[in-house]
Amino acid sequence: MLTTSSQRPTAIAPRANGTDLQAGLLDYASRIEEIRTPSMVLDALHAIINKSLPLSVLCAARLPINDIAWRPVLDQSVFMHKDVPHGWWEDYDALAPGKFRPVLFLTRSGLASLTWTEMQRLFQPVGVDRWAFELGLKYGMRDGLICPVGGRWVVVFWSRRVLSNILTQPDRIMIFAAANFAALRLEQLNGPDVGRIGSRARLTARELAVLRLVSMGTQTDGIAQALGLGEETVRSHLKKAQAKLEVRNRTHAACEAVRFNLIP
Repeated sequence: MLTTSSQRPTAIAPRANGTDLQAGLLDYASRIEEIRTPSMVLDALHAIINKSLPLSVLCAARLPINDIAWRPVLDQSVFMHKDVPHGWWEDYDALAPGKFRPVLFLTRSGLASLTWTEMQRLFQPVGVDRWAFELGLKYGMRDGLICPVGGRWVVVFWSRRVLSNILTQPDRIMIFAAANFAALRLEQLNGPDVGRIGSRARLTARELAVLRLVSMGTQTDGIAQALGLGEETVRSHLKKAQAKLEVRNRTHAACEAVRFNLIP
């Protein structure tokens, strides 16, 4: 994860042929419907990936529609692999509230095909934005890979080695494919969750129209004039939209609507 100019990736040990990884993942996909528990889904995925690569399963998590109030709960919204270093989850759970959450950020940024170290080189996080990476180092997690699935799930892998020179592009494609199968099975086993990403808040046409004008910087009186509404009606639409999106204010509501592609 965090690296300095004095650190160098360790020598690459001999690894299984890429066809071995591909064969293992094809077998995983073919028998995924037979796996009956979330822990078994992650165990099987870990066994296949770790056999070919210095990569371990960290967790699978069902993302919230709004991360501000998200409190991840083990075996409900987060499913942890049994071999995660002891104590990491407890520290993460204690530190996460109110802090920058790299998993959500990297997933929503659309750059999750990059490893953690590659993301750090790109974004160069400082201060509080580094806390999760530093926590990983504390537990021997030098690098990792985050795989988003359908805007609804994220499957996370970790490694004790820097992955940039280890994971080939075909490796990454196969890992992402396996993560998709795992997340799909977890969704089947745990059922839908309407409070998560993937089931967008159902805003009315008027609420969306109001938010679109807010996103353009229009004040309440201007919105009322543009839509032929009273100002109190505009405020009512905004309050309802904010409640549905679970946000603090009108600006935040407009930002969420844009991020979820509810308005252009």
